[in-house]
Amino acid sequence: MKKNVIKIVTLFLLFSFNTVFASTISADTLVDATATKNETYHAKPFLEMIDGFLESTGVSALVNPNPNELSSHGETMSDFHKSWGRIIMILITFLLFYLAIAKGFEPLLLLPIGFGGLLANIPIAGIAGHDGFLGIMYEMGLANQFFPILIFMGVGAMTDFGPLLSNPKTALLGGAAQFGIFGTLVGAVALAQYTPLFDFTLQQASAISIIGGADGPTSIFIATKLAPELLGAIAVASYSYMAMVPIIQPPIMKALTTDAERRIKMSTMRHVSRLEKLVFPIMVLVLAILVLPDATPLIGAFMFGNFLKESGVVDRLSDTMQNALINIVTIFLGLAVGSKLAADQFLVADTLAILALGIVAFSAGTAAGVIMAKIMNLFPGNKINPLIGSAGVSAVPMAARVSNKVGMEYDRSNMLLMHAMGPNVAGVIGSAVAAGVLISLFQ
Repeated sequence: MKKNVIKIVTLFLLFSFNTVFASTISADTLVDATATKNETYHAKPFLEMIDGFLESTGVSALVNPNPNELSSHGETMSDFHKSWGRIIMILITFLLFYLAIAKGFEPLLLLPIGFGGLLANIPIAGIAGHDGFLGIMYEMGLANQFFPILIFMGVGAMTDFGPLLSNPKTALLGGAAQFGIFGTLVGAVALAQYTPLFDFTLQQASAISIIGGADGPTSIFIATKLAPELLGAIAVASYSYMAMVPIIQPPIMKALTTDAERRIKMSTMRHVSRLEKLVFPIMVLVLAILVLPDATPLIGAFMFGNFLKESGVVDRLSDTMQNALINIVTIFLGLAVGSKLAADQFLVADTLAILALGIVAFSAGTAAGVIMAKIMNLFPGNKINPLIGSAGVSAVPMAARVSNKVGMEYDRSNMLLMHAMGPNVAGVIGSAVAAGVLISLFQ
């Protein structure tokens, strides 16, 4: 059977070849005495096609950049950004892949961001341009604040305010961590005032400083309001530092605490009733409406997601927000943020300054939370493990997991995760409130 099939296929191929060959011969008989000239005429376009193909390759675009190539903003790009800049950024995206896959550093964030950055640095294709699919994602979800609000809705549906309600004083740790935001605001203004390299306005400095809250959606929200021209750099910095929480925070936490402080065991939390959990999101939203309406888009979405979860009567909606919705939005948001890792937008002085100020803000917020816990321990009452103060930044639940991990390095039986969730969710609210304050002051 197999031999018959092989014979049939072979005969078919021979027949096809003979047909093409015969048609070629018959066409050749019609060629007149000017065949040589015609062959030269037909050969030239073929060589031009080969040259055109070679010029359209990525290798050619990197080695011999097109002087007329424009950035995604329609501006002229330097030869460095067209060649070595793209190579550097591609290597940076490979580093993000390594950290996400090999080290497990927040792969849900780093993989989409890194892949978006890889696509954004492909020459010629224009994937991150206004008409490219990454550019379309950016415009439909980041530039108009839509993705951050959806993310807050999903995070609210996944949040349990029980740890915060059972030990309300941990909210002070979330508030203290916002010091990084306002401290960096002063630093950014001073940098613009006393150095000739940067010229940040108050609005831009405010948008940069929010990175200290380690809250990507809030950073995007305020940047869109106050400094849309810096939105890409701020989004990349904020999400990068959120993903780098396991690297940045532990050295700061260990430097500011003693061995005895890291071993403090916190008392068992009291049970929080369902009624308390239902009333809390409504109460927070009402306070935001009365005092700080500018923060209500984020706080409203956050409390809406949490209220549906705690109601217990719309499990399908709550499950959708916790899983399908937030997963889909995370994919789009990560790719859209990664689109701003294009060399011409990332490898510039302003972006590098924003990254530097962002790490200062995030570090200051971490340190402020730890120091506040140490100060609270000076007063009578149940002692607080200062490690949970670092969870006051609003990287939920990454910062809480880091606090627990560092604590267990010194005492395997010391479970701090649920205690750290108190300041962690307080930090989410605190960063949204800080954003509202800055918007109301400087918009």
